[in-house]
Amino acid sequence: MLAKSYPYYLANKPQTSKESMDVVDKYTGKRATRVAVPDADAVEKAIVAAVKATVPMRQFKPWARQAVLQHCVDRFIERREELAYALCVEAGKPIKDADGEVTRLIETFRIAAEEAVRINGETINLEIAERLNGYHGYTKRVPVGPVSFITPFNFPLNLVAHKVAPAIAAGCPFVLKPAERTPIGSLIIGEVLAETDLPKGAFSILTLDGKHASPLVEDPRFKLLSFTGSQIGWDLKTKAGNKKVTLELGGNAACIIDADQGSKLDRVVDRLIFGAFYQSGQSCISVQRIYAHASIYEALKRKLVAATRKLKAGDPKKKDVFIGPMIDEAAAERLQRWIDEAGKRGAKLLCGGKRKGAMLEATLMEDVPTDAKVNRLEAFGPFALLAPFKRFDEAVAMVNDSDYGLQAGIFTDSLAHAMRAWDELEQGGVIVNDIPSFRVDNMPYGGLKLSGAGREGVRYAIEDMSELRLMVMRES
Repeated sequence: MLAKSYPYYLANKPQTSKESMDVVDKYTGKRATRVAVPDADAVEKAIVAAVKATVPMRQFKPWARQAVLQHCVDRFIERREELAYALCVEAGKPIKDADGEVTRLIETFRIAAEEAVRINGETINLEIAERLNGYHGYTKRVPVGPVSFITPFNFPLNLVAHKVAPAIAAGCPFVLKPAERTPIGSLIIGEVLAETDLPKGAFSILTLDGKHASPLVEDPRFKLLSFTGSQIGWDLKTKAGNKKVTLELGGNAACIIDADQGSKLDRVVDRLIFGAFYQSGQSCISVQRIYAHASIYEALKRKLVAATRKLKAGDPKKKDVFIGPMIDEAAAERLQRWIDEAGKRGAKLLCGGKRKGAMLEATLMEDVPTDAKVNRLEAFGPFALLAPFKRFDEAVAMVNDSDYGLQAGIFTDSLAHAMRAWDELEQGGVIVNDIPSFRVDNMPYGGLKLSGAGREGVRYAIEDMSELRLMVMRES
């Protein structure tokens, strides 16, 4: 069960307020709980607290940072069912998927605990000429200082973890604004952090709306902004001033099914179904474009349509439900409109396409015009299109014909094709013999083009949240 209300966190402490906002159950549309809303002064107080915590956090020893992160791991394990249920309610995520995200939350904090004690530098040989005899170089990484985070609704536990856990490991105080529609998971994380020995002011979690969050972007006292969300991220980058900016802005991920996969289509279809329709397609690396060799296209289509029609939709709290609601009715209406638009332009609906409230059926289409919205933009819902290709180079060109470049997948037995895909696909990551939706929390994750700038993945985020500092020593 959820609590009746949740506080926000200011300088490590829970805070109540006169104002609050509802968090609704995304399946029923009814209020599930309420969260406290910070007053007008809270952002400034959080920034001041983070600045004051800069030195204490830098001096907070690696073993102490590790202990904080390990405490979080232990407590998340203890509160696993609570976290999964909260995620199911506030995000409409099927309970099996919600439990899977709790697993990833735990893994991300565990990885960060390990990385906290191995943020190492190096020795540089400077004696490269006779005039440099006796000179030695050394590097270490130091935290950048206060950092700000803005996170989206679709992974309100693990995408928060991918910012919070590396910040603690790196020694950076932070201010987090979680998504307005899914703040509960972040506030439970805050409750667990408040149990630790983090220095005062090390963290604040503010349940702000967008119009009150501008200081997290613009204030120069923050040394880094990490934003995950929509294309508005590029506007935020222009307003961020001189601070570092990391952006993860989604995509319209493609997957190539090579000619040699005819005997493996059952496995391929299982993975495509998961990648396209997992949590109703509301993932930055959801499978949106499927390109299959002409020799296996019809067989793949038959199997894929049959499997899609078998997916059970309904109340995400039921363990046998695979398709839950989209985040709200407006999101479902938007995608249905795009599907209808493609149909009017000649695309063929293979299955799905109907909507009731925030519930949109798992949908497959073919013959989609290349400039249709469901092809060019990020669908961010339970939708995928199919198209055939004859030559592998043609498939590569089809994948690259996109303004996004987060991750792509390719199913092939050809090492040459796998290596060519890695060389030529304009993507932040290429996943061979699996879907582009694959992610492990210690790997570098991020994209090209409109998909963003920078990389997440715990060690890579720690590098972003730290600076390389050089010392040169001359023998006396």
